Amino acid sequence: MKKILVTGGAGYIGSHTVVELAQAGYEPIIIDNFSNSQESALAGIQAILGREVPCHRIDCGDAEALRQVFKAEGTIDGVIHFAAFKAVGESVQKPLAYFHNNVGSLVTLLQVMQEVGATNLVFSSSCTVYGVPDALPVTEATPTKPANSPYGRTKQMCEDIVHDAAAAPDNKVHTILLRYFNPIGAHDSAKIGELPLGVPNNLVPFITQTAAGIREKLTINGDDYDTPDGTNVRDYIHVVDLAKAHIAAVQRLLDRKASEVVETFNVGTGHGNTVLEVVQTFEKASGQKLNYSIGPRRPGDVPAIYADATKAAEVLGFKTTTSLYDSLASAWKWQQTLGK
Repeated sequence: MKKILVTGGAGYIGSHTVVELAQAGYEPIIIDNFSNSQESALAGIQAILGREVPCHRIDCGDAEALRQVFKAEGTIDGVIHFAAFKAVGESVQKPLAYFHNNVGSLVTLLQVMQEVGATNLVFSSSCTVYGVPDALPVTEATPTKPANSPYGRTKQMCEDIVHDAAAAPDNKVHTILLRYFNPIGAHDSAKIGELPLGVPNNLVPFITQTAAGIREKLTINGDDYDTPDGTNVRDYIHVVDLAKAHIAAVQRLLDRKASEVVETFNVGTGHGNTVLEVVQTFEKASGQKLNYSIGPRRPGDVPAIYADATKAAEVLGFKTTTSLYDSLASAWKWQQTLGK
């Protein structure tokens, strides 16, 4: 089996991708320092797969520790790099931590990959690289404008670093950049899902925690945007669909089908929903009435963004299959499981 190293593999998207990799016939190997994830995800992965997945508890910014992982595991056929801080609002409060962790870990990983001869990388990028776009939906050719947050800037910087490294004469690494939109939901088994540490930064876990009585109410950040109902518009993709996009990307790299040393794909559903639409759909999917109110805008938030997913469908062979309703139903099922 082909070995795929998954940094941040115990995190939300990482854990679902590890499961999909294993079920697709790959041998995933997890790296995680558990600074933004919980070890219970490993038990969830094991419960779904019926076996443990190797996990190295190291920081991706530690070059020597990374070298030891590559040495211990032998031939690594591909790397999926998730490990990063990911909250827009938090990045405004802690910009230096975001630059140090997100940018630094990628540089270290690329250096070690070049040293050991690892040649295939799937990088976890973000729709935040588009800033506030002039037109919607955004395509991969949409100009990247100044990011609205330090988090978005780290993803822009990381994409630039990948392109610059790929242009170097000694480059061996082929990369696919996946620009995610907004992952939500949980595995159908309810064995793994989103596990925010402390107060959630993302909309859906805050919704489910409010419905479960853990949070008193949901505050919607602004209702005066130029959108259909005044609330932010985002492209919400089920996390298992997103995980499957990584399988398609890994296979494309291994098959050497990439037309360029660095390729970029949007990974979204191709349409947007407002925050209020998400709230109303959750109420239908869960049968719960949600306590919410309108608050001020949140620093760093883009008014509206959603994907043109044509390239991923035509070139990567990837399309989403899960509706917003079903995604939110799975998130509620996961929350109820946590409550038990």
